[in-house]
Amino acid sequence: MLTQILDPILHMSPLAVYLIVFALVFSEAAIFVGFIFPGETAVILGGVIASQGRVQLAILIPLVIVAAITGDSVGFEVGKRYGERVLNFKLLRHRRGGIDRAMGLLKTRGAWAVFIGRFTAFLRAVIPGLAGLSGMRYRTFLMANAAGGVIWGTGYVMLGYLVGNAYQRAEKYANWASYAVLALVVVAAVTLLLRSRRKERTFEEGYEATHPETEDKLVAAPAAENEGDR
Repeated sequence: MLTQILDPILHMSPLAVYLIVFALVFSEAAIFVGFIFPGETAVILGGVIASQGRVQLAILIPLVIVAAITGDSVGFEVGKRYGERVLNFKLLRHRRGGIDRAMGLLKTRGAWAVFIGRFTAFLRAVIPGLAGLSGMRYRTFLMANAAGGVIWGTGYVMLGYLVGNAYQRAEKYANWASYAVLALVVVAAVTLLLRSRRKERTFEEGYEATHPETEDKLVAAPAAENEGDR
């Protein structure tokens, strides 16, 4: 089963790899796809494929960085243009606790919240839109967003590249060993994703229980920028 799933992925055409990775990373925050499929998974797989020589790191890494920065910029613009209506989007409607917590982080940390948000799946999906909603200056957002995008994009592509190298070394000894390496990666990724979703669900249930007065309405106070950002 694992072979049937992974073989088509690992043998996609270079153009398909570039397009799919770009689309998933770009749309993660731009249209909140991150709640369905974390972009880092696609980036790691792209790195694995690069280790096989099927795509070039010199193209993949800049592509991921550009997708991350432009996708978050679109998310920022969506939040700025549509304001609190964004909070009633279907994918956000039942994540009030996480939204309020993210807004609190933006209020206290400003641009730093944008930077560190890049490294957490939930925050990566919502922080850009919430930053736009909060009134943060785009220049301030862009600097933090770009810094996070460069480090995150480069780091996760190289992580996939290292995993791919381990896969190739294992393949020299036995075919089953190479798939064992990928199986461990897949199991680890799925386990982390399920654990994250379970923690998010538990948090939201607790939030709902303690905030019954906002059951049908998301409440989030605009995040104020630091004086240095104005």
